[in-house]
Amino acid sequence: MISRDIKIFSGSANKSLAKEVAKHAKLELGKIELTRFSDGEISVKIRENVRGANVFVIQSTGYPANDNIMELLLIIDALRRASAYKITVVIPYYGYGRQDRKVEPRVPISAKVVAKVIESIGANRMLCMDLHADQIQGFFDIPVDHLFSAPVIIDYFKKEAIEDLIIVSPDSGGAERARFFGKQLNVEMAIIDKRREKANQCDVMHIVGNVKNKNCVLIDDMIDTAGTICNAANALKEHGAKRVFAASTHGVLSGPAIERLSKAPFDEIIITNTLSIPEEKRLKNMKILSVASLISKAIERIHEEKSVSSLFI
Repeated sequence: MISRDIKIFSGSANKSLAKEVAKHAKLELGKIELTRFSDGEISVKIRENVRGANVFVIQSTGYPANDNIMELLLIIDALRRASAYKITVVIPYYGYGRQDRKVEPRVPISAKVVAKVIESIGANRMLCMDLHADQIQGFFDIPVDHLFSAPVIIDYFKKEAIEDLIIVSPDSGGAERARFFGKQLNVEMAIIDKRREKANQCDVMHIVGNVKNKNCVLIDDMIDTAGTICNAANALKEHGAKRVFAASTHGVLSGPAIERLSKAPFDEIIITNTLSIPEEKRLKNMKILSVASLISKAIERIHEEKSVSSLFI
């Protein structure tokens, strides 16, 4: 039986996470040259032999999403043409994930378009983290291993040992996620029910659960423009919450997010490093947790053809 080499390559989207993953795996990042022509076209060149190797490509597809997706596709094609044995795309943050269904006539299902393009260009497997919707896994006809940042975030709050803790979902759609965190931390949960009772009026926040004199953790899969989670934090304070934390996997932080977060009554904002957070967006009360060890363990299990789901059992 041939013993396959394992190689980890990184796109330019989140090089720091890729380096950390490689360090946990006791490997050096694969040599790759990524450049741009003057007209913006992307140029890719693999700088080492990958023939017969089991290759993992780490690339989040956040801002600029289109550039990062295109770069990923070109890397996959270069590896395939260089005779890599298997190519696993590691996408910690899956861009276009919120466009996972038709919400009105004559619109695309963009999350599926991205899936089909990645698959058709030559990827053999996908490894991702906290997809916005579980059904995105079904958009691929190749195996998909879906990781969760929950163990990292849960471990953080266990170590902090905060008293009078309660897990809060900022909307009804995240109730299942909040329930899971509450069960793992052995604390109660609450849900914020947002309603607009009349046209052209502000949303009214109804809180299902008792948050008075509690330390509240708002759980969500991502913080994008931060409108929902900041409004939820204000509502919790108005209902007597002692302290308010935000905890999220993906720190998209687009548009007015940083301004809103800086004004919101958060004692701490916890996100992971699935996306690269530039220095100018790092607030004093922001804590960035690393998911590199988790991704590294998953890569090792895929390479050795062991169970990935056992990481969460």
